[in-house]
Amino acid sequence: MRLRGRKGIREALIAQPELIILEPATYKGKWSSLFGNNNPIHVELGMGKGKFISELSYQNPNINYIGVDMYDELLRRAGEKAELARAADGGSLDNLKLALFNIEKIEEIFDNSELERIYLNFSDPWPKKRHARRRLTHAGFVRKYIDILNEKGEIHFKTDSRSLFEYSLNSFADMGLRMRNISLNLHGEGVRTDLVLTEYETKFSEQGVPIHRLEVVIGKQAMDQHLQQLADLERSEE
Repeated sequence: MRLRGRKGIREALIAQPELIILEPATYKGKWSSLFGNNNPIHVELGMGKGKFISELSYQNPNINYIGVDMYDELLRRAGEKAELARAADGGSLDNLKLALFNIEKIEEIFDNSELERIYLNFSDPWPKKRHARRRLTHAGFVRKYIDILNEKGEIHFKTDSRSLFEYSLNSFADMGLRMRNISLNLHGEGVRTDLVLTEYETKFSEQGVPIHRLEVVIGKQAMDQHLQQLADLERSEE
């Protein structure tokens, strides 16, 4: 992706230090201190224009959110979108940060067990086999996610690419990871109003493009809770 940014974009980002984090490696292991609380931290890797992470942070004030992207123009757009949304009703941006960083080195900005959830939304499918290692669900990336997720850790993944979804299913399965809530057509019976949609998701759903989604259970507490829910469901069906 190549983005044409406005003149003075870096100056605009620097002018928002309470929201835009230009040196995120500085906060590795210290994100809770930056937010000023010990609330769970959820991160979107490759946030695009920021609609998804902005709406989630607005709806869940007791969770801290970080949107990560490598393009400063996208950070600018996401920052503007977040501020406009909050300005409409005087809401706070205290639980949202937008970080400028290349996801390939994600372990350089988050410490072991620092995050509770990772969102991967409509990542580049890198369809050519020789580019498989660049896919954000490649085992090389997933191992990093496992390290930085805590005992309640989960990965939530959405894509419109059937080939990437199939690849990801195999990637997670090959690593022995438990998956749940797998859907090949998330909005097949109507747009899910209980989920926050990304810009791409809204556009594709309106065009009738199937959206694929799954959740990966990583942490021990998350797995225990998942197994308990399955057991409760089995008992209720007896």
